[in-house]
Amino acid sequence: MTNPLLDLWTGPFRLPPFAAVADADFGPAFEAGLAEARARIAAIAAEVATPTFANTIEALELSEETLDRVSGVFFNLVSSDATPARLELQRQLAPKLAAFSSEVTTNPALWRRIEDLWQHRETLGLTREQARVLELYHRMFRRAGAALSEAGRARMAEVTGRLAVLTTQFTQNVLAEERDWWMPLEAAELAGLPDFVQDGLAEAAKERGHTGHVLTLNRSLIVPFLQFSARRDLRERAYEAWMARGANGGATDNRAIAAEILKLREERARLLGYDSFAAFKLEPEMARTPAAVRALLMRVWEPARAKAEADAEVLARMMHEDGINGPLEPWDWRYYSERRRRAEHDLDEAVLKPYLPLDSMIAAAFDTAHRLFGLEFRPLDVPLYHPDARAWEVTRQGRHIAVFIGDYLARPSKRSGAWMSAFRGQRKLGGERRPVIVNTCNFARPAEGQPALLSFDDARTLFHEFGHALHGMLSDVTYGFTAGTAVARDFVELPSQLFEHWLEVPEVLETFARHAETGAPMPRDLMDRLLAASTYDQGFSTVEYLASALVDLAFHEGAAPDDPMALQEKVLADLGMPQAIRMRHATPHFTHVFSGDGYSAGYYSYMWSEVLDADAFAAFRETGDPFDAETARRLEENILSAGGTEEAEALYTRFRGRLPGVEPMLRGRGLLDPA
Repeated sequence: MTNPLLDLWTGPFRLPPFAAVADADFGPAFEAGLAEARARIAAIAAEVATPTFANTIEALELSEETLDRVSGVFFNLVSSDATPARLELQRQLAPKLAAFSSEVTTNPALWRRIEDLWQHRETLGLTREQARVLELYHRMFRRAGAALSEAGRARMAEVTGRLAVLTTQFTQNVLAEERDWWMPLEAAELAGLPDFVQDGLAEAAKERGHTGHVLTLNRSLIVPFLQFSARRDLRERAYEAWMARGANGGATDNRAIAAEILKLREERARLLGYDSFAAFKLEPEMARTPAAVRALLMRVWEPARAKAEADAEVLARMMHEDGINGPLEPWDWRYYSERRRRAEHDLDEAVLKPYLPLDSMIAAAFDTAHRLFGLEFRPLDVPLYHPDARAWEVTRQGRHIAVFIGDYLARPSKRSGAWMSAFRGQRKLGGERRPVIVNTCNFARPAEGQPALLSFDDARTLFHEFGHALHGMLSDVTYGFTAGTAVARDFVELPSQLFEHWLEVPEVLETFARHAETGAPMPRDLMDRLLAASTYDQGFSTVEYLASALVDLAFHEGAAPDDPMALQEKVLADLGMPQAIRMRHATPHFTHVFSGDGYSAGYYSYMWSEVLDADAFAAFRETGDPFDAETARRLEENILSAGGTEEAEALYTRFRGRLPGVEPMLRGRGLLDPA
């Protein structure tokens, strides 16, 4: 019997044959993909002809075709629809794939060929994109340890292999704790909860085979529970369980794992001659140095903390008026903040959410992309990996651009959070390959037969991830190594955070914010109040984010701590962290930082990119038209389609004419007086 993962995919748009794939197919497909890649790479390394860009770099670009196809399917599925078999295979694959990566990037013969090309790069007649790809390959091999001694390369392989095991275990532990914790609620324990929250709790109960209502640790359920539940004792129990993920003892406790990861990262950096992992990690980013990151974060910290402390005093007075003595606690903040928002802005989440149905917000994102970039979205009736997922063909002037998949609703088999990824990336080398991009979210599942309703934060998340999707779909480069989101980590959030701004454009809301039952547009006074409250509670959200970013930086800026939890507490104490706010992601469940190297020493990047996105949207505002065609053209040409073909500073400067200052971002968060 043939393996559908290895057969030629001949279905519509050459999508993966989801319906034909069984869990048992993945293991053999990975083995075949690894064997093919090893054979091709061995041939490149053994090539006796003088190194050329074609016989070395382009050959490497095409060497892992089967492995890339299989990986694209498997790692998307293990994140969005995990099964025990997939999770077990992920644990088995982690050291194997890490070992393979080390084999390639520390191969002395390959390194000699790449180094030869690098030394002669000025005489090779390379295009600008080819020169950039060569630079990135040379950087990747050097930073992987290719130039180390034999002993150094061997130790580097051991370190990266162990890190692959630990980061996979960390991720699976968080998933397990989120999946396994739930709290049944009796009728009397639903006090204060609007119908949409109760509906979500009822659906969570059904998913777990229970009757009644169940609270889980999914953000789409626990945040509104903390906002609305009148039962302070239950808010405390739920909040503490949410914060304790990964720190409950036993097999899923992540504290020792985090400590070992940090030690190994430090060793990796020092093997390569860097003073710290942060110095190593930040070298290719826009920030360049830990000092530059700290300067930005601390520039924002003081006004954010001052705003949060002032807000805390107001919320504490409200709590005391309810007859509750003592200090405002973290499980109180969202509850009293929601009440304050209703009082000051006349905004009630239960009234607002019916005007933000999921399908309408998807349509709003699509229409915005059409008005900016001329994209059209046609629903596809094709087999996908889960009934929740849906697909669209993306075209422009009749030309196929991409397939976009949206997977929006929470389920126990999906890890928490929201993200963009690709089943297939874009490239032109070896024949035009158009991307298959997926957005995965965790919005609350509605009652059967009812539309999914979003909070305004949910809608912002949808726009955010679709901004990433545009970066992947509009990619127009030759080499997959520089395609789409293959850019500096502190630049990758620019397209996503920039796209969020269009959600607050009044004409977008006027067109698409329509009541799920009546179809009536959102009343203008409600829209005005919603937009007027756009910076509401920014002290809280900025402080909880910055605390996480500064702890991440401290973990990687110096010697790795023996006890990360103790260092976390020291950093927060030194910052003067407000008592009623905790960091957004405590160390034992900080998957951004400990599920891989992506955001390690890089959680700051959201704020770095926010400096850029505030300035980039100002470019549209300055024209008087948020859909200005010329500005959109420059944005696509210099950022969205360019991928990583140049350094981020050059791409942004070509779009805007200069790099921005921090003040527009601070004003956008309500932390500076308007100009």
